[in-house]
Amino acid sequence: MNRSLTSGILTVASGKFITLFLGIISSPLLYRWMGPADYGAYATVLSAHSIIMIFVSTAVADGVRKYVAEERSIDNWERSVVGFYLRLATLLVVIGSAILGLLTYAGVFEFVWGPEFTRYSYVMIGMVIASQYMMFARKSLMGFGLEKYSEPLKVLYNVSFVVVAVPLVYYGYGVVGALLGQVIAAGLAAVLGHVVLHFHQSLRSVFERDTGTLPKREMMSFNTLSIVLVFLLMSLYHVDVMMLQALANQDEVGHYKAALVFAEFLWFAPITLQTVFVHSTSELWSKGENERVSRLAAKTTRYTFLLTAIMAIGMAALAHDVVPVYWGAESEPAVDPLLLLLPGAVGFALARPMLAIGQGKGELRYPIIATGSAAGINVVLNTILIPLYGMYGAAIATSIGYGSMAIFHVWSAWQVGFDPVSDARYARVIATGIVSALPIFALANALSAPIAVPVIGLVPISTFVVPPVGLALFVAIAVAFGALDLTEIFRVLAQFPDPIGSKARPVCRRLQNRDGEETLSQYFKF
Repeated sequence: MNRSLTSGILTVASGKFITLFLGIISSPLLYRWMGPADYGAYATVLSAHSIIMIFVSTAVADGVRKYVAEERSIDNWERSVVGFYLRLATLLVVIGSAILGLLTYAGVFEFVWGPEFTRYSYVMIGMVIASQYMMFARKSLMGFGLEKYSEPLKVLYNVSFVVVAVPLVYYGYGVVGALLGQVIAAGLAAVLGHVVLHFHQSLRSVFERDTGTLPKREMMSFNTLSIVLVFLLMSLYHVDVMMLQALANQDEVGHYKAALVFAEFLWFAPITLQTVFVHSTSELWSKGENERVSRLAAKTTRYTFLLTAIMAIGMAALAHDVVPVYWGAESEPAVDPLLLLLPGAVGFALARPMLAIGQGKGELRYPIIATGSAAGINVVLNTILIPLYGMYGAAIATSIGYGSMAIFHVWSAWQVGFDPVSDARYARVIATGIVSALPIFALANALSAPIAVPVIGLVPISTFVVPPVGLALFVAIAVAFGALDLTEIFRVLAQFPDPIGSKARPVCRRLQNRDGEETLSQYFKF
């Protein structure tokens, strides 16, 4: 894999930023035009689709990304891996679509959620097929280190979804219109992705005779364990939504999903790292560079904690001002669930890079135990609290389940063979968060008066002032408390494109010479 880890992270981050931006634009429009009840139904279908894709896609996506990235002394290794997983992808999508069709025909979804879910589920079959091949193309390209191609496919998918789904919903096609947008967008990305992949690695290998050189027992074992791991992981995302749809009123599901969307903004950076780390650290593990993996994990954990802490503080401070502006006046009930979800979302963010590094080594036993423990807590608490407290119970249960992921995955990392907390500086980060929260909340309260913004309407002044000022305060306090070194800030800035990078690199060199420490590029490149 001939590229630096930093470049991979920045490429994935760029794609995810565009995806996040498109989601920020489209989500409130869908919420307003569908209404809370239909938006909740749409969220429920997406949750069911995600659970189904675990069994259809996980073995393929995780397997091809991991094994293509490895260096093996087997003739035509990459070609054979791609062919094997493309055949497996086709077999699994045929079986999965058939089972989904039978369940829908038998009335299972109608019985659980209501009669309207029958037609939603038939559309979901198209989503399963299109998503399978889109995922295969993207993960294969990522395994080759070609994030510069895989991430534009994700952007294409999101742009296509907005272009197709938003007008359909606006003209009254509701949930079906949004789901058709998913099918068309995923199908377009799948077609283009396979064209790009074919030019890099011929897909004719899918028709070639198996020579028996692949370690299929090892690969299938990894695939099976990946399915178990991702099923447990995804249950943390979707069990609460599906249980709310069955046990609470429909408006509550929509409000709760709105809160979840905001809380998941915290995962932007951790998901970027998780996406890159599986195949990148797989190569490091295969070369025996265990100490390097531990140093990478330790720094990543601290940076993730710092970033998600300031985002959570800012989001909590602005929640009462921003949520009604973003989702609409009727979304006010989503504020309290959001505040309940934020602490757990920070814990889940910390666990993500640890989980990816464990996956990269291929030893999934301990990550499965850790994730399964958190998932079990999540299911039990949701079962108890949703009937009693509705969406507030779901938020409390899910936040505890999310937060436990950080604790369990630190233990898992130790068992796998790396230490993600050797440079965590938890006490200093927590102290930074507590001290910086006071002026940030005070500033948000003082600037809650609205101003008129073209197109949007009345928006509190705090929305524009608190994020930059709060970030500057947080970084200054973090440096003062030793949670973040000044050298580290300039190391990160030095990796950015010019003119930022050109301004930061000389400062970075001076600081590095002063401290006698390695630069970020030396640390990350392989």
